[in-house]
Amino acid sequence: MAQITTGAGGLPREDKPALWFWIQFALDAAAWIIAIVLALVLRYELTVDFISLPDVTVYGALAIVSQAVVGYAFALYRGRYVFGSFNEAKLLVVVTVIVSALLLAASLLFYRSLHIPRSTALIAFPFACLFMAASRYVKRMYVESRAKPGSGAQRTLIYGAGFLGGSLARRMNNDPQSPYRPVGLIDDDPAKKHLRIDSVPVMGRTEDIADAVRRTRATVLVVAVADLEAKKLREISDQVAGQQIRVLVLPPLRDMLAGSPGLGDFRDVAVEDLIGRHPVDTNVDEIAGYLTGRKVLVTGAGGSIGSELCRQISAFAPAELIMVDRDESALQSTQISLTGRGLLDGRDTVLADIRDAEAIGKVFLRRRPEVVFHAAALKHVSLLEQYPGEAYKTNVLGTLNVLHASLEAGVETFVNISTDKAANPTSVLGHSKRMAERMTAWAARVSGRRFVSVRFGNVIGSRGSMLPLFTEQIRAGGPVTVTDREVSRFFMTIPEACQLLVQAGAIGNPGDVLILDMGEPVKILDVARRMIAMSGRDVDIVFTGLRHGEKLHEELIGRDETDERVHPKISRTAIAELDPGRLDYEEWKRRAGMDGSGPETGFISIVPTQQRDARPYEPGYPPASGQ
Repeated sequence: MAQITTGAGGLPREDKPALWFWIQFALDAAAWIIAIVLALVLRYELTVDFISLPDVTVYGALAIVSQAVVGYAFALYRGRYVFGSFNEAKLLVVVTVIVSALLLAASLLFYRSLHIPRSTALIAFPFACLFMAASRYVKRMYVESRAKPGSGAQRTLIYGAGFLGGSLARRMNNDPQSPYRPVGLIDDDPAKKHLRIDSVPVMGRTEDIADAVRRTRATVLVVAVADLEAKKLREISDQVAGQQIRVLVLPPLRDMLAGSPGLGDFRDVAVEDLIGRHPVDTNVDEIAGYLTGRKVLVTGAGGSIGSELCRQISAFAPAELIMVDRDESALQSTQISLTGRGLLDGRDTVLADIRDAEAIGKVFLRRRPEVVFHAAALKHVSLLEQYPGEAYKTNVLGTLNVLHASLEAGVETFVNISTDKAANPTSVLGHSKRMAERMTAWAARVSGRRFVSVRFGNVIGSRGSMLPLFTEQIRAGGPVTVTDREVSRFFMTIPEACQLLVQAGAIGNPGDVLILDMGEPVKILDVARRMIAMSGRDVDIVFTGLRHGEKLHEELIGRDETDERVHPKISRTAIAELDPGRLDYEEWKRRAGMDGSGPETGFISIVPTQQRDARPYEPGYPPASGQ
């Protein structure tokens, strides 16, 4: 039995049995006989009196033998190309030209005995080509007619009539198992207004999607543009809002290049697609120059950022990847994502707390990392407002422990992962991370090595972040809690953030604070409304008011900081260094507006955010006695 496979362009084809090759050759032989007869009739001006049947028989036999030999030599009858494909058509022309040349040579050499006009081969060539191509086209139409999607296939619109969209339309149309039946294409290119791909018409532009859905009764819209910008995806989603149609997107382009996606690889559009952005091109040579063949250590390797950093770093073949975290389960998850095993018995995982200076120091001295990404931190604003001492122990003293260990171990590149809340800080988290930035600048000065900080905003989908919280609130039936109608935040996908973090490590200068371009801020209320609409549920939104330490709008660049672009997605600024010898927890609490009356380690005082001193340990602080 012939095995059914999928050929180029998504067309089903059979691994043709010998019988089919003989049938195809017989059709090609008949094509030559008909072409030769037609050529002679035309040569003799539609008269047959001068045609010699014995000579035609010999000439036709010569054509058939030549077709068999040349066709076999060029694998025309051995299944080299997908049947009926453009590549086979090109090969067919080449074979026919060669056969015609052989016939012309025979008529020149044997013109005395073979009474066939020399022009016969030239006249017969286009007819033979046409008839052989026609037989293949009929066969292709027959195969495609049998391969249409079943009656249960969903009527589907495809956004994008380029190469990807065209390939999908053909694949859907010619796969009997396809769950989708293409009924129309959408494309913003005016030149494609009247285009049809595999009989599927272009039905308009983005603004015509709603009308196309009504006309075609489509139930699925597939966005066939890889890495489409979130702004455009929001526009498409808004066009079909309320029309009971699923919007599906393709995998990222890098995943598609890694392996051919099937029709089952589509996924529903997620809110991350609507508010995030896609990874940008990075300078692979720069990154490879400081990661490949080096020992790389990542603190906080079990977290959302740390684990993705490990996955991206591993692609650059470091000599050793050392993953440090105090959470054993999180370390195991990261190890499984990298190696497919989670035995936790190798040298790649290290269980240690950055608060433990002695343990961290021993790890660094034993393993001697050359590159360090410091991702370990406490990050929840409200909780740290209640427990500022914990923020100080981890984000300040913990960072200092890692910096001291890096200096003693001779680390060449150190990347401190910071937050936009460190710019003009008004929260415990912001103040603690700003001190980490300034101590990193100090370490850069005393070592002369590349110690940099990287500042960016919210990452989409990280543990404990807004999107998982909203998802759970919607699942529970609501309400969805939003602090303020006008509150906005910067958002970036975890892969993009980590991609730029790795790039920042390659381009930063000692002491730099590198700021990732977060694009335009997004209103949290808009995100909540969009997530509720996508869920199809009727869920209320409740406004809770800004919490202590929260800003209405986040900032990436602080007062008195400059902004110098060093990469299409990365800026550079400078920050005053902080000598760790000046650290004083009580002074830090006083400058940050904490009165120490909260549970265990102090609660933020009830002081309006704008009245807090946002400059603890800035140059000139604390003021000299008597000032």
